[in-house]
Amino acid sequence: MENRGGTSPLRVVAQDSVLALFVTVMQVQGTLVRVAAEGGPRPLTDYGNLGFALLVVSGLAVAVRRRWPVPVFVTAALASLVYCGLDFPDGPASLGLFISLYTLAAYGDGRRSLVIAGAGTTVLAVVWLLAAADIEPRAAIGWVFFRIGASVMSAALGESVRSRRVIAAEAQERAERAERTREEEARARVDAERLRIAREVHDTVAHAIAIINVQSGVTAHVLDKRPERAREALQAIEQTSSRALREMRAILGVLRDDNDGRMPHPGLEQIDELTAKAREAGLDVTLEATAPATPLPSAVGSAAYRILQESITNVIRHAGPTRVTVALNPGIDALEIRVTDEGRGSGPGDDPAARPYGDGTDTAARSGRGILGMRERCQLLGGEFDARPTSAGGFEVTARLPLAPTGSRL
Repeated sequence: MENRGGTSPLRVVAQDSVLALFVTVMQVQGTLVRVAAEGGPRPLTDYGNLGFALLVVSGLAVAVRRRWPVPVFVTAALASLVYCGLDFPDGPASLGLFISLYTLAAYGDGRRSLVIAGAGTTVLAVVWLLAAADIEPRAAIGWVFFRIGASVMSAALGESVRSRRVIAAEAQERAERAERTREEEARARVDAERLRIAREVHDTVAHAIAIINVQSGVTAHVLDKRPERAREALQAIEQTSSRALREMRAILGVLRDDNDGRMPHPGLEQIDELTAKAREAGLDVTLEATAPATPLPSAVGSAAYRILQESITNVIRHAGPTRVTVALNPGIDALEIRVTDEGRGSGPGDDPAARPYGDGTDTAARSGRGILGMRERCQLLGGEFDARPTSAGGFEVTARLPLAPTGSRL
């Protein structure tokens, strides 16, 4: 039997050994004192000092009560049955039995231990009553009822202690489980926020770098021949980098304790500015947008803006100057997005495999996270996403974002 008391094994052994010696002394000395005062029907020395042996055995068995509660109870019960059956004198001879009953109920395994304790107590009570059938004087039968009552109380006290220990252990387990759950939820929130920041940083930086790259190329090409065009390109670079820095401060502002430098997440209200920057980068953008009947949820608007931004960025990076159609169709329950470009054509240097299309996991797409990021944004809102090349040699991105986002686990 394992130690369930929460103390070290050596300390338990020491405590129970001291208790066993105390019980043995009390049983022997107490019985001798009573015999000296009142006498008894049979001396403890009969049958080769069997009375003393029974008192010592039932007392010393207490030393291993918590390790073997059932054998200790059986030993104490048999010693009591023999002791009373041979009509040895009453007294504190059942002290070890009471302690073994308490231990059986307190440190046993619940129902089975209670059954053993109840059956054993019943057998003991019957034997005790039969042995006291012709006892004289009749008042001495009170010791029998005392033993029966003390046995029942010992078992009941042990069960009460066991029940409280079980309740305390379950409460501790629930508290630890709740603490683990809180820690897991906190880690999940941190991971989700980290992923959100990574997406925002990727979209912001990739879009700004793509435009700056195009404009810097234009500046280098026309710097000597058309300085006014170079000036416009440099102004576009300045504006793009300034806006990217503002968005970066807004995104990373969640890592600070104060609210300085924060700004709302970009939404579809800024789509005109987005397409204007794309036109400055050399794209021929056609915007087909229908005004929504009601304002879009902020999460949907922000995700739609980022999808459009990443789609246009991919066109700038992989197709260069081309014609792009951006279509926004807000329906009753979802916002549909479509970005289609005509590609580079079939001229030399065109490499369709370099376009990041498909499901975001094929070889061509592994070098970047644009398609994967857009897909994750849609899945977080419970939407649908697709990105694939067109038969005309271009590329098309489609997304459907529910206006009442349901969300999904990635």
